[in-house]
Amino acid sequence: MIPASPASPAGIPAVTVVGIGADGWAGLPAASRAVLADAEVVVGGPRQLGLLPADACPGERVAWPSPLRPAVRALLAGHAGRRVAVLASGDPMFYGIGRALTEELGADRLRVLSHPSSVSLACARLGWPVEDTEVITLVGRPAARLAAALHDGRRLLVLSAGAATPGEVAALLRDRGFGPSRMRVLEQLGSAHECAYEGVADAWSHAPGDPLNVVAVECRRAPDALRLGAAPGLPDAAYASDGQLTKRHVRAATLAALAPAPGELLWDVGGGSGSIAVEWMRTHPSCRAVTVEKNAVRAERIVRNAEHLGVPGLRVVTGAAPAALDGLPTPDAVFIGGGLTAPGLLDACWAALPAGGRLVANTVTMESEALLADRYRRHGGELVRLAVAQAVPVGGFTGWRQAMPVTQWSVTKRAEPSDRGDQER
Repeated sequence: MIPASPASPAGIPAVTVVGIGADGWAGLPAASRAVLADAEVVVGGPRQLGLLPADACPGERVAWPSPLRPAVRALLAGHAGRRVAVLASGDPMFYGIGRALTEELGADRLRVLSHPSSVSLACARLGWPVEDTEVITLVGRPAARLAAALHDGRRLLVLSAGAATPGEVAALLRDRGFGPSRMRVLEQLGSAHECAYEGVADAWSHAPGDPLNVVAVECRRAPDALRLGAAPGLPDAAYASDGQLTKRHVRAATLAALAPAPGELLWDVGGGSGSIAVEWMRTHPSCRAVTVEKNAVRAERIVRNAEHLGVPGLRVVTGAAPAALDGLPTPDAVFIGGGLTAPGLLDACWAALPAGGRLVANTVTMESEALLADRYRRHGGELVRLAVAQAVPVGGFTGWRQAMPVTQWSVTKRAEPSDRGDQER
């Protein structure tokens, strides 16, 4: 914790974070100017620091090192006892430095003076309601994240990592079947050099421009492109697979039993094609998953499926469970899609779950079904059989082709008596 400046009145945070736009000093309100003029130290990125006039802001200027996050505490602690201001682009609490400072120092040590964000400025130029516009940041993140947000008719704002981002966005749109989408690039929003240009992703030919830009996308799916919905149960054709794939209807039922919620972590044990973990993560941007797959070829395929479907953050562990589970972060839910008869696997997964965690296991074999029946007797939950049949031609008629039935055990782990005692104490 950084000690408060002795020159600061009681209750004033040790660090003031000032949002600044591309219009620089001229666009700052009086309160923000006063803080920067009075600061003994101003910390920020080189671009933001370059927007301040030397005569109005005589304090020492310190540029953030790279990587930034590990340096926050030490750098600011080095200026303890001085009046410190930190510069941020736009709204510091919207994909800005404000989050890192709050997490490192605590909200009570900060005073935040916001500025309109690039998203607010872009929506004002486009005539788009902010609340109806989805925002995806590609700053320090792979462009593949955009794929999960692609739905026909949706409006997206992409926060660019640099001048090359618009071209990367256009290429991804073409690759994912959204080549007809309209793109508009807004550069230097709010400054005297503000400009915009547009085109269609299929025919995007603009050279890289200013690195300070936002990309607006009006999503249009190509007529022949595979339609991917927002709910679990994507078409099987959405996945590259060697046949080890939880099929669409069973997958939808499995995700319903797992019941993902924002911020939760899934262990997907016996990943196959990675479909359960992928669709878990697609339910909300903050959902996380680890897939464990012993086959190296399949593990690589899971990585490709995750990237193609917009969740490149899926962690893939290549190895055999239960040994490969050692050291993984505590899950909120576990799915076992294969390897149930491996010695110790079911016990290891159960032991890893905290009270309130969910476990779902699917099987098509009698041997594994016997294991699930035994656990059902011991721990309760639900034991169901899922049977799916598809209509197929039978000569000149139509009949049903039955898929192998899937036995599914789903259960929520109850607190053990010792756990309840700890909670009561």
